[in-house]
Amino acid sequence: MKTNSFSLNFSSPHIMAVLNVTPDSFFDGGILCDRNHQINISLALEKVDSYLKSGASIIDVGGESTRPGAEPVGVNEELDRVVPVVEAIVERFDAFVSVDTSSPLVITESANVGAVMINDVRALSRKGAVEAAAMANISVVLMHMNGEPANMQLAPSYKDEVDEVKSFLLERAGICEFGGIERKKILIDPGFGFGKTLEHNLQLFRSLNKLSELGFPMVVGVSRKSMIGEILGKPLDERLFGSVALAMLAVQRGANIIRVHDVAATADVLKVLHAVKEEI
Repeated sequence: MKTNSFSLNFSSPHIMAVLNVTPDSFFDGGILCDRNHQINISLALEKVDSYLKSGASIIDVGGESTRPGAEPVGVNEELDRVVPVVEAIVERFDAFVSVDTSSPLVITESANVGAVMINDVRALSRKGAVEAAAMANISVVLMHMNGEPANMQLAPSYKDEVDEVKSFLLERAGICEFGGIERKKILIDPGFGFGKTLEHNLQLFRSLNKLSELGFPMVVGVSRKSMIGEILGKPLDERLFGSVALAMLAVQRGANIIRVHDVAATADVLKVLHAVKEEI
């Protein structure tokens, strides 16, 4: 996959590092924000430096929490959080920068300062989002979500979660192609934890190989999520081992990009997996 001057070779998996520039992220509690919710760009750059040195290929900047129950953020506030951080990363590092957003204006402004990928939990369904991504000539990750973050976990239901997720992703990919986004710049994400019960998540995970056969690179994000907490009976800060176990299993089932909070640990696991596969 080539976007502008950046390219990703999917002969081996990539790590997408989560960089939340929000005061209410589910994992880090907004450690990059001060008491007035202003972003500490110097601290953000330190984290990016650490992520890249630890093995991340992609930095995914997010200015709106999408945890269950999260409230929407105004577009101006999201711009204020995201754009200066993206600009600072691009100025300092030769990094592949993604932005986790659904807003057409944030897509445009992020691309203007150097972002090369949009990671959208709403699969570019907001009015003008497809057009903004096409105009920016940017790669896109289309994720499946049942509902909205504020209500998605209230009572999610499916007749067949695997078929419905496949159909949704194929439909959104088709809409994006029709709207001017090149097929080679489209990635998919089954959306673990986004409007899904534990059993829905497990069934989707068992069927990842079916999603990988759709013909698009696949992103998987399960890092520290509640599905791991439910399996292990452990709180957020004790889910590292479960997270890296699922990362390894996801790659074995066809995932091309793993979106994580714990970059170094995930990189170690994937290096071991790669070494064993090469030996075979």
